[in-house]
Amino acid sequence: MDQSSITPNTSNQQLVINSDNESATALLQEKQTRRRENLSEVSFLEFMTVGILCFINLINYMDRFTLAGVLGDVKEEFKIGDDCAGFLQTVFVVAYMVFAPIFGYLGDRYSRRIIMAFGVALWSMTTFFGSFIGNFFMFSFFRGLVGIGEASYSTIAPTIISDLFVGNVRSKMLAFFYFAIPVGSGLGYIVGSVAGAAAGNWRWGLRVTPIMGAIAVGLILWVMEDPERGQAEESHMKPTTYSQDIHALIRNPSFMLSTLAFTCVAFVTGALAWWGPQFIFLGLTMQPDVNITIESVSYKFGLVGMCAGALGVPLGSALAQRLRARVPDCDPLVCGFALLASAPLVYLALISVGDHVSLTYLLIFLGMTTLNLTWSIVADIILYVVIPPRRSTAEAFQILISHMFGDAGSPYLVGVISESLKKSLSPVDTEPTSLVKFKSLQYALFVTCFVEVIGGIFFLLTAIYIVRDKLKVDRAIAEAEAQSAEPSHSTAHDAIGGGD
Repeated sequence: MDQSSITPNTSNQQLVINSDNESATALLQEKQTRRRENLSEVSFLEFMTVGILCFINLINYMDRFTLAGVLGDVKEEFKIGDDCAGFLQTVFVVAYMVFAPIFGYLGDRYSRRIIMAFGVALWSMTTFFGSFIGNFFMFSFFRGLVGIGEASYSTIAPTIISDLFVGNVRSKMLAFFYFAIPVGSGLGYIVGSVAGAAAGNWRWGLRVTPIMGAIAVGLILWVMEDPERGQAEESHMKPTTYSQDIHALIRNPSFMLSTLAFTCVAFVTGALAWWGPQFIFLGLTMQPDVNITIESVSYKFGLVGMCAGALGVPLGSALAQRLRARVPDCDPLVCGFALLASAPLVYLALISVGDHVSLTYLLIFLGMTTLNLTWSIVADIILYVVIPPRRSTAEAFQILISHMFGDAGSPYLVGVISESLKKSLSPVDTEPTSLVKFKSLQYALFVTCFVEVIGGIFFLLTAIYIVRDKLKVDRAIAEAEAQSAEPSHSTAHDAIGGGD
């Protein structure tokens, strides 16, 4: 799609009079020539800020999936089935998504440093104290409190990166930031299984990240830079009301379609991350003369996840950066084709577990690598199709939607389907056999393959609107700056309503 053929923003709320359009266009071109395109131009404090954000993102996802690495021990101690085991992750994600809009609203208006420090401190303390609780329902409640703390961080951190950088430098920094998600998730499995096995108690796996969280709070308060909103783009826009923010986001097709697509990514990631080690363990135990533990499977699954993330996230970002000059709508296209490629790989991994161990891990690696191609690209899409004073709200809105219909329910849904299949595949009043347990969970996980295809279609639909919506934001920022230089015209505040 040729950007030169795109009609300028003709919203009913005109940003400036026609004479200012030429000025805005000149400013837009000037801004593009001033963009930092090399990492050598990034200051030490900016590198430190991104490093701190990556460190917190790493321990954030370590904390999420430490429990998944010892799920078998958790089920045994609390005497619960697959449905209740999936509920542990669901209650965490529900709290996470419900409080995300609150922190998104605050993040667009108040000190992001204070909000993030509060959130990291909250989830670190609740994780630590929750590790001592012996009642399942109270333990679930504390997992929900952990979700509240993590919501404060996840909605705000990407917007800090967006206010420090633009263009390809922003894309590279976002790739670095989201690189920590699969690596942190993999470390969560490893830390949970290794620490639990070393101490002889799975609860010790939950007591590692709180120590690192305390260090993170200090780094946020005393080292991290908190730039002005829109600083990198020299934006002069002011926040609008929350209702105006939500109305503009709903009317933004690139944002909404990419959010629906990312919801599918969250659904698949949540289900596979939570049930992957348990499923592989069930498959391997059916093979003769196999001496294996859930801890060793979780350790290997974590390593595979780390390697897939280490390759997939930067590869997706690099691929998008290389193609943008020739294919302006390449970002959603890369994500769409990545999901469509991941679906058959995940399916083949699910059906090969009982027979070929090495092939299973290879297919899981390839399936997770293609899935991870989307992470940093989706974050970049949100930041360039939404104006600066609305980005924390946009992040929070996407978290709400993607988790509400994605990984908030997928672990529990897979667990419920698995438990139902166990009952239907087993004779009445008899315990399900190992084969029945394996087949039930396998059939339940097949749902993820269909969801990946749906997500790929949503990404391809996003490509229809992406260039137009990005240009609208670029022009809105430039026009607001031109307007601020001409005080005789209407205020820049009026410009924001048409920016999306």
